[in-house]
Amino acid sequence: MEEIRKKLTEIGKKIVEKGLVAGPGGNISAREDDFVFLSPSGFFLDEIKEDEWVKVNLKTGEIFSSLRPTCEISMHLGIYLTRPEVKAVIHTHPPITIGLISAGIKFKPFFPDYVAILGKEVPVIDYVVPAGEEIRKAVCKEIKKVNVVLLKNHGVVAVGESIKEAYTRSLIVEEAAKSILAGICCGKLRYFTEKEIDKIENLEAEDYRKAILKNQ
Repeated sequence: MEEIRKKLTEIGKKIVEKGLVAGPGGNISAREDDFVFLSPSGFFLDEIKEDEWVKVNLKTGEIFSSLRPTCEISMHLGIYLTRPEVKAVIHTHPPITIGLISAGIKFKPFFPDYVAILGKEVPVIDYVVPAGEEIRKAVCKEIKKVNVVLLKNHGVVAVGESIKEAYTRSLIVEEAAKSILAGICCGKLRYFTEKEIDKIENLEAEDYRKAILKNQ
């Protein structure tokens, strides 16, 4: 369990460095067996120490910490119960992504890493009030079949079979947003056809890269 705390601390710093959250925004967690380690409420993600991640029993909800877990604890636990293979959940507030989806811009595949890492479907959920059962239900409904969900006027939720895989998906979403914005400003963005998407999904090289991410 020391290793999982160490990895969360490292990723928390990277999330802030990449500008995916600001201040005490966003929350992340990772699962090991029946326990989930969540970011404490009110903390900047890059200032959380290894012993400050809040340990929670996934089945009972018992909290093993004097610190209060993120207000999105219900959403995190709901995702793990919905997707038993998921080992990490990263919820960020990437500014360009939020701006685009809140303006009604669609996210669709248009470069190889988008398809390989995010998948061909990245749904958008209309705004719901954070930190409660409403957002838990909305996210869990979509996360059954995808690995990234966009929350209008709020942020992004990405999951993975490793902390690094979930983080990579969070990173690629904002990189996609930058490219979408550039494309809109410069002309008409060309999205991939279904045939082009299928070819990328069947690349052996991408299968290898995805396997590596799942085990880091």
